Amino acid sequence: MKVLEKIDEDLKNALRGKDEIVLSTLRLFKAALKNKEIEQQKELSEEQILDLILKEIKKRKESLEIYNKAGRAELAKKEEEELEVLQQYAPEQIPEEELEKIIKEEISQLEISGSFDIGKVMSRVMPKVKGRTDGNIVSKKVAELLK
Repeated sequence: MKVLEKIDEDLKNALRGKDEIVLSTLRLFKAALKNKEIEQQKELSEEQILDLILKEIKKRKESLEIYNKAGRAELAKKEEEELEVLQQYAPEQIPEEELEKIIKEEISQLEISGSFDIGKVMSRVMPKVKGRTDGNIVSKKVAELLK
């Protein structure tokens, strides 16, 4: 089942079951999806939908962090609940060991020795792990391995 079909099905079930968190989260996501389609003037591919899900997850994580720092527990709780809903649709994340292996492979192919070449390594690694891990995690791992 495609991601969008699953989202539509879950939206209907949330409506029937009166699950407000799932309902509002999926409606917000569908609105973001529609806006992106209007912006691009075409339907999004499965990969683009997954990218949008990851973008929405990242927004929720950033908001959660901000609300926690500001002491806004009720807003942080809402963001956390929305985050849990969206993570059900995210692609499976790449294990840290596999990410490290990919990075080491690229470093050896490029014959890089210093941390000043992080950009070169990142440009080769990111296409391989796109959608399966966060760029910040990759960047930290690359920097760690180039020390």
